[in-house]
Amino acid sequence: MKAMESDWYKKIWTLDIQNQSWVEDTNRQVNFLIDKLELKGNEKILDLACGFGRHSLELARRGYDVTGVDITSEYIEYATKQAQVEKLNARFICSDIRDVSFNSEFDVVLNMADGAIGYLENEEENLKIFRVISKALKSGGRHFMDIMNGNYAETHFPCKLWDEGEKCLTLSNFEWDKETKTLIYGQLDYPYGEPLPKPEMIEGNPIRLYSLDEIKGIFSDLGMSVYDSYVDFSGTLSSDNHIQLMVFSKKI
Repeated sequence: MKAMESDWYKKIWTLDIQNQSWVEDTNRQVNFLIDKLELKGNEKILDLACGFGRHSLELARRGYDVTGVDITSEYIEYATKQAQVEKLNARFICSDIRDVSFNSEFDVVLNMADGAIGYLENEEENLKIFRVISKALKSGGRHFMDIMNGNYAETHFPCKLWDEGEKCLTLSNFEWDKETKTLIYGQLDYPYGEPLPKPEMIEGNPIRLYSLDEIKGIFSDLGMSVYDSYVDFSGTLSSDNHIQLMVFSKKI
């Protein structure tokens, strides 16, 4: 595969993503967040790259004050309408994450399902997301990110993986540029009951992946400290032998 244009993250998203298998796990993921971040119910939460609002809306249903930010207008329109219909305490902003300017306003900041971490045009742009996270948090505030593990990529990519959901079968293709620590990610979805053609992936999304040590260093420079890390939403502690890396940090 070849990498898509550097602004790919502005163009590819549609509400078809609601059919992905990992969307089915939203309630369990929110349960995990409430448990591991020791949320009491009165926290003000910022969901960066919130997508169509699956975590934001579920947290709002449970009584939290939630703000979601995403660059895709279709997602924000959907989430806003859903919040209005359900009369939830949630607002949604259509914006590039780099353009928001919250200052010590939130008890919790989330970057779920990548949360756009590593999606931007170069390393300096990617680091801006980390700065937004730190600036938005109150002192003692908590951050949680759910990303792919850069150390795992070094030893396990390239590879292909199948994922079985309730609505479709997904084939993911992981290629790896060691020099830039960039994943080229391709995906094909096959709805059940339809013919399965030969998989062909020509282009993939370029995503800069980070190791746990890199994240610790970045957050240390921003006045934050990594508190714990996991490989799944069951609470298994982090390991370089797992593709997923979930990091719980606090602002000092």
